[in-house]
Amino acid sequence: MHSTTKMDYPFSPDLDYNDNNNLTDRDELFLPVKMDAFSITIAVLYLVICVLGLAGNSLVVVAILKLDKMASATTVYIFNLALADGLFMVGLPFVAIQNFMNRWDFGDAACKLVMVLDGINQFTSVFCLTVMSVDRYMALVDPLRFARWRTPARAKMVSAGLWLFSMVPVLPMALNFSTQYGLCSLDPKMISESRWPGFLTYTFVLGFALPFTVMTASYAALVVTLRSQRIRGGRPASQAAAPHEGQRLERQVTKMVVAVVVVFAVCWLPFYAFNFCSLYRTDRVLYFAQGFEFVVVLSYSWSCANPILYACHSEAFRRHFAKLLCPNKQSSSMHCNTDTERYDLNATSGRDSVSMQA
Repeated sequence: MHSTTKMDYPFSPDLDYNDNNNLTDRDELFLPVKMDAFSITIAVLYLVICVLGLAGNSLVVVAILKLDKMASATTVYIFNLALADGLFMVGLPFVAIQNFMNRWDFGDAACKLVMVLDGINQFTSVFCLTVMSVDRYMALVDPLRFARWRTPARAKMVSAGLWLFSMVPVLPMALNFSTQYGLCSLDPKMISESRWPGFLTYTFVLGFALPFTVMTASYAALVVTLRSQRIRGGRPASQAAAPHEGQRLERQVTKMVVAVVVVFAVCWLPFYAFNFCSLYRTDRVLYFAQGFEFVVVLSYSWSCANPILYACHSEAFRRHFAKLLCPNKQSSSMHCNTDTERYDLNATSGRDSVSMQA
């Protein structure tokens, strides 16, 4: 889960984190609150990410509920992705306050609740994005063949399953968080040398390696298929009949692929890398702690990056955002037919269809 090393034991330059005996000494778990430039910068970044994440994902949720009403499988997945990302931001202020003050002031029940929500929403967000990559492949390569698998009803069932499945890697660890040492931290027995590497590997595979592999394979197969169809002179069923549509569609898909995969890797790979590095001794604990603090902020930023990707890659979302933010402003670019406004990827609106999946 996201907070595996983030909230369980704040770093101290005088504490050897590979010595489990240190974890039982409460006094060594605390650092004095320092109003240095680094701490202030991290606190400001937490605030900015929280505000942008809540605002951006709330805007996506409202746009889908009000203007689309989850009329397609795509928007069902995007709705659940935005909901998970938005809820992921709810626990961020608690994390930021503990890391800045080096203590937990919200009680044991709140500690467990924040950890459960943090983990479930993290994994649900990743799983939704992974399923969406497969959905994009089916929608653009052969939408007629996969039509019965891409109904809103089936998408809602799959989404519900993702929320439930997200509890599997989360609950066993989250329920072992407590405020025993004045921090919202794991029971020291859970981070012993024998258990911790296995858990890191487990969460890395489920939270990054497997989703990244599926996304990369799905999007690579999509780009290759579209290119081969264009070279052969054929067109996928989802493609409009305009001239040069194949090249335009391929360029848009390629841009989307690069954006989604690169942003996901940049935001999450450093987090897991630092987790594995924490297994080894280091003589630069303070610098490692500061680096780890930064990569945790980076991982949280992924949840506010998705709405930006929607705005950059989807004309439909740009129109809907404009309607919500500027309801009195009317322009020809904001009018579209019912199929386009629903941005159903089975319709002939190829451009909006391609760009939505980010």
